[in-house]
Amino acid sequence: MTGLRSNSPEHDSQYRHTACDNLLANELSDESECIVTDDENDTVMDVLAAQGPSSGERLKAAKRRAASIRSIALICICSLSIGSHYANYILGPLKSRLQREIGASHAEFGLLIAAYTLNSTWTPLVGGVLASRLGTTVTSILATGIIFLGQVILLIGDIWGDVRLMVLGLFVFGIGVSPLSVVQETIIVRFFKSHGLGVSMALGLVAGKGASFVAASTSYPLTEHFGGRAPFYVATFLAGLSVVVNLIYLACSKWLVDGTGAELEAPDIEEEAQRRELIDISEAQALEKVAKKRHVDIRQVVKLGDAFWAYVSLNVLCGMVWAPFIHLAPNLIENRYGLSEEAAATQASYLLAGPIVLYPLCGFLIDNIKRRSIVTDVLCFTSLLTLLAYIWLSLSPASTQTPIPAIISYALGHGMSPLLLAIIVPRIVPSKYVSTALGVHKSLEQTGSTLFQTIAGLLLDERGSKSKIGPKAAQHLINTFVVLNVLQFINVVVLGYFQKRNPLIHHCHPEHHPQNPSPTTTLHNDHHSFSPLPSAAPTHGRQSSVASEDRPLLHDYNLLLRPLSPQSSREGLDAQNVIRRGRFMMIICGLLIASAWILFLGTAWFKLGTHRN
Repeated sequence: MTGLRSNSPEHDSQYRHTACDNLLANELSDESECIVTDDENDTVMDVLAAQGPSSGERLKAAKRRAASIRSIALICICSLSIGSHYANYILGPLKSRLQREIGASHAEFGLLIAAYTLNSTWTPLVGGVLASRLGTTVTSILATGIIFLGQVILLIGDIWGDVRLMVLGLFVFGIGVSPLSVVQETIIVRFFKSHGLGVSMALGLVAGKGASFVAASTSYPLTEHFGGRAPFYVATFLAGLSVVVNLIYLACSKWLVDGTGAELEAPDIEEEAQRRELIDISEAQALEKVAKKRHVDIRQVVKLGDAFWAYVSLNVLCGMVWAPFIHLAPNLIENRYGLSEEAAATQASYLLAGPIVLYPLCGFLIDNIKRRSIVTDVLCFTSLLTLLAYIWLSLSPASTQTPIPAIISYALGHGMSPLLLAIIVPRIVPSKYVSTALGVHKSLEQTGSTLFQTIAGLLLDERGSKSKIGPKAAQHLINTFVVLNVLQFINVVVLGYFQKRNPLIHHCHPEHHPQNPSPTTTLHNDHHSFSPLPSAAPTHGRQSSVASEDRPLLHDYNLLLRPLSPQSSREGLDAQNVIRRGRFMMIICGLLIASAWILFLGTAWFKLGTHRN
């Protein structure tokens, strides 16, 4: 560790200064409105190291140091969600015990799961806003603390045998889970967007999926050997451990960011602005404006285009197809195939085994295959795999005999899909909106999950007994999963179509955005001509950030926009139509979130309140 810290204060200070100088120089550029498709661009740290008077060996050593620090950061990031993912999947294998000992019906169990996902219908959006204003580090502490509190309440509810208190615990637990997920993915993008984002994102998610697999496979054995509350004690301990690791990350975050040359967040820029205020008030004010421009208003998502809204609708369907089945699978397999509780829980746990192996493999493929449609192509394949799993389960158990082929097919399909939903975001929205899009992604996926989890519980109670799933109820439920999966596949195809015709992608190619445009250069895209205003050529180092007396600060990249043809007016109308469709879709999303709350609260009132039979 001491080797990694050698000469770090001077080096890190130089990095922050140069990074802020570059932000000032590019403050008026349009890069935040582009979709970045090239992951191989040099970071500020790479440029800084190359400019120093160092030999090739010293340059390699500097890059090795940064890579080592990134590895340390990734370990910390992976540890943040272990507790929440373990706690998330301990209830599924325990459904039969909870029904037997506490007397929970199918609808009440559905409420337990929906209570966890309910707050995740809106908290990702809040998490994205807090991350942009407070920084990902502080937001992650808030999220892990709330998760730990909710897990403690859940444990107390299990000890007292109170389903309502357990619902409250999962309700509090759910407030922190999705914001933590958004923050975790944002931190990974921050550290690794130019250094193998696919593999890094995969490893970050594998830690959580691994904890989910361990939870699903150990919760019932822990109950058998150490008592019914053992899984809840383990989940509470791991949630507390995540808080401890998060505190360590908080203490080391500045060193990690400076040592790796990670992108500066708004709080980092504001801190640098305060430091420069004593030296140059104009620079400090300009940096404060840069920091404010990194805050995104959620209402701006209406202009992100058809590809984004196709992606949003896909998330709703994915939420309906994935999470409810995973939670219901142990009980469904037990009753449909006549297995014991332990055997059903063990077989259902393999549904979560796929990501452990497939996430890194999928991330490697995405990083190395540069075809723009690669993500949607793989999504189509994974959707077909989960569809085959549901079709197998829909067949008569007397003819299929075993659920193993369906479990394998589902594990392979679900083993890549969640990673793809995160990786595709920078490919369909400008970089400025990535964190906001991730929040919308989590919010609508959990909305779909909450809606169908609650509806599934009501259907099972209506068509079956309180403790067992009847054959007809199981058949109707699986048939519904088949229909939803078909709709999901169609949605992926539509998303791929809109992605190919997304006009924002054309603004990001190097020929449209050269790093050092000259005053005489004219930049062209399909619709407009960009001509720089007369200004001095950009300079490097300290001089680039100082405003001269005869021209305003940040004047280097001010561009004039001229229409090339009368087609521009028609394109303006098209843009208005895009915004109009975006507003309509935003209203639909709001209604879906509201309906999830209404359905949950109504079901909770009749099933857990005074009307409980």
